[in-house]
Amino acid sequence: MFRNIKTVPHVLFGRGSFDRLNEILAPKRSESAAFMVFLVDRVFENRPPADRIPVEEDDRLLWIDTTEEPKTGDIDQLVARIRSSADRLPGGIIGIGGGSTLDTAKAVSLLLTNPGPAADYQGWDLIHYQAVYHVGIPTLSGTGTEVSRTAVLTGPDKKLGINSDCTVFDQVVLDPELLQGAPPDQRFYTGMDCYIHCVESLKGTFINAFSRAYAEKALDLCREVFLEDSPDPDDKLMMASYFGGLSIAYSQVGICHALSYGLSFVLGLHHGLANCVAFDCLEEYYPQEVEAFRRMLDKHDIRLPRRLTADLGAEQLTRMTDVALILEPLWENALGKDWKQIMTPEKIRQLYQRM
Repeated sequence: MFRNIKTVPHVLFGRGSFDRLNEILAPKRSESAAFMVFLVDRVFENRPPADRIPVEEDDRLLWIDTTEEPKTGDIDQLVARIRSSADRLPGGIIGIGGGSTLDTAKAVSLLLTNPGPAADYQGWDLIHYQAVYHVGIPTLSGTGTEVSRTAVLTGPDKKLGINSDCTVFDQVVLDPELLQGAPPDQRFYTGMDCYIHCVESLKGTFINAFSRAYAEKALDLCREVFLEDSPDPDDKLMMASYFGGLSIAYSQVGICHALSYGLSFVLGLHHGLANCVAFDCLEEYYPQEVEAFRRMLDKHDIRLPRRLTADLGAEQLTRMTDVALILEPLWENALGKDWKQIMTPEKIRQLYQRM
């Protein structure tokens, strides 16, 4: 079925583009003297680019702890904090950081205008009202959250995104200079999220010319960044992330992402690392791509954690399996409409036991 997808309406790309943020926000500030809320990864506290954030007198700058991935309860607390600090809605929510911070910004912008707790909106198209204007500024590249319609959250019972056209950022600023200084492991794991997006999009049953065009280019860029000594790797990785996100907007991810959600929910692994742990065990489904992934690991001297599930009990394995099975569109994309006959709960448990 053809879908009328929504993409980010305004994109600013280029080195130094972060310094145009005040110019971007100026029209929103002029509307009823609106204030801005900056949600910034705490890793940047007392270091660049925090010193260049255009915070004005009535604005709020809130530091986001990304030690763990965002939880629905975290979103509820942030929304309550913002509401209690003013008698009106902010003119904009600006997320500055990696995927967790950007997902937090998207979710907060939605919950400021939609009543109830964030957990009520985990799923597909459950949002009723437009979000507060929101801007995404990635400082890591690979997740594609800067262009996606999803804000991934861990709730009391599941890890699942708020999937809605209203989730999509109104503006993104893609400044490759902001990627400088990222820890090598974190940069790699986040970049591999993009690589795996593209593999699962291209190998999936939902593939189409739109998705293929973006995924093939993003995959080429990932190979240049992680298998070659390519010039301008940060610029290329930033565009690979953006194109990879566009690819899955009109198709879907697959087996690896479904399994990674279970790993994150039970073991608390960050999304990029969880994807890498899962993908390393999926040569049955993506043989050439897993082989290339292992060459990338070696080239960048990444020591991927292994045997993480060796000591898990039956209850934990069942919970991981249940979380993975919720993601039915991902399984259908990977294996077709009869996926339940192919990927049984027992088969999923066996895959987890290899990790």
